[in-house]
Amino acid sequence: MDQIVANTSNARDLLARASAGLDAAERLHEVTRAALAALLAPQGKVSGALLERHQLAGHGLAWQATYVAALRETLRWAERLDQAGRFGATEQAILHLGFAEYLAQLAGGIPMSQAEIIRPADMGVPAEALARFQAEPALAALSDLAALDAARRLLAKSATENQLGADHLEDEMLEATQATFLRFAAAEIEPFAQAWHRNDELIPIETVAKLAEMGVFGLTVPEEHGGLGLGKVAMCLVSEALSGAYLGVGSLGTRSEIAAELIRLAGTPEQQQKFLAGIASGEILPTAVFTEPDTGSDLGSLRTRAVRVGDVYKVYGAKTWITHGARSDLMTLMVRTDPDAPGYQGLSMLLAEKPRGTDGNPFPAEGMGGTEIPVLGYRGMKEYEIFFDGFEVPVANLLGGVEGRGFKQLMETFESARIQTAARALGVARNAIEHGAYYAAGRNQFGKTIQHFPRVYGKLAWMVAETMMARQLTYFAARQKDADRRCDIEAGMAKLLAARVAWSNADCSLQIHGGNGYALEYGISRLLCDARILSIFEGAAEIQAQVIVRGMLGRIN
Repeated sequence: MDQIVANTSNARDLLARASAGLDAAERLHEVTRAALAALLAPQGKVSGALLERHQLAGHGLAWQATYVAALRETLRWAERLDQAGRFGATEQAILHLGFAEYLAQLAGGIPMSQAEIIRPADMGVPAEALARFQAEPALAALSDLAALDAARRLLAKSATENQLGADHLEDEMLEATQATFLRFAAAEIEPFAQAWHRNDELIPIETVAKLAEMGVFGLTVPEEHGGLGLGKVAMCLVSEALSGAYLGVGSLGTRSEIAAELIRLAGTPEQQQKFLAGIASGEILPTAVFTEPDTGSDLGSLRTRAVRVGDVYKVYGAKTWITHGARSDLMTLMVRTDPDAPGYQGLSMLLAEKPRGTDGNPFPAEGMGGTEIPVLGYRGMKEYEIFFDGFEVPVANLLGGVEGRGFKQLMETFESARIQTAARALGVARNAIEHGAYYAAGRNQFGKTIQHFPRVYGKLAWMVAETMMARQLTYFAARQKDADRRCDIEAGMAKLLAARVAWSNADCSLQIHGGNGYALEYGISRLLCDARILSIFEGAAEIQAQVIVRGMLGRIN
């Protein structure tokens, strides 16, 4: 009993220190935000020219805000666990290590990428404000070297036992959903993932059919339209579980999620009736057709045009990076219907039906062709460049029935897409931990397994801690979305952080493997390739930071 009381007392002390550390971080963030509001929005509105000139500082604010939000949600997670009597040693070590490291980086520099460290002075933080932050007693208490080493050892040991911390979902249905898909992923995906990747194969249609039977493609589609009517938290759990076995499988539902949300939010009643039930059942496999060869993230410069001729649009132009393009049945196709309207104003979304392609004839539709883009990772659905030369789409398939609304319609889906991408990144991050921990526990060097070397157990421990922090930020964004609250900033933060964590984990795990990690026979080589795409698609990290800082400063000015 005395030991239990002592542990409880230690936990309460840790929570108190974390709370004080969060308060200090929030005060530092307010100072930073005020400094950058004066720099970037001197007239009360963010200046595009000033933001471009001071892009490093502006994006640094986005990263700082992401760190503070991650600390906040991690503390809330720990407090919920404590109230439920589940704040155990592993969870305490996660909180301790996570807070110690993020608070230190807030003071000393946040890695926005491998080549970019943003420091408080770079963002105009006065020296005295930084000194006040660093003088917070909780920071020194959390930085005790012996205690941190003990936390690292404990987390590394937990990782080798596949104990990565309690999610504490507080919902039996969500916990059952998570368990079901984790079992499915372990039995039906993981044993085959490396072969699918190495052979660059499409995910077997039988696997797609099994996912359809489990409701993956209609998770968030309302029940009245044939879906399960679940929320974004459930979507996160399913996406993480499946991506934790193979990113390609975890991403199969992404296009269905985007297409269904577009049609649910903006489609006419007839379009909803025609498409939603088929998407939810998996009978209709959609693909998103937005990006063009020379535009990238600059959607306002899209040039693929749709010319109305009677009851059809004839589409001309080229699109690129179209995932699952050949085996899909429906394209959500962004086109320019008004060539004279500037930027986004002339864009419309078409629900373009097409026949499902084969290996021999990937694009059998008249007026349409394409070529595969070979890629390092993120395989299983294949990437394509697609060309249109008079491809016809009925006017009745103009989303919402009114031209010029395409960009606005797409923007309404970005929150969900970025939350889902964050969840996919969490799956990759978790799988990297599993690979690294398994290898470290079995690899003998210099008379012992390498898990006992500080540079190895330190990596494993940090992977566990930071993944949980990114997970809690992602769940928070999902809960905000489920509550029908605006969460563009929160979704962007979740995606920004989770994508970096996935890449960091994959890189660290491969380093633990040493030379073996570079061999194709080891799954970590696939994870490294898969992880790299996550900070690029659904909004590159730089674009994501741009969106976050604009949103943050826009909300306060």
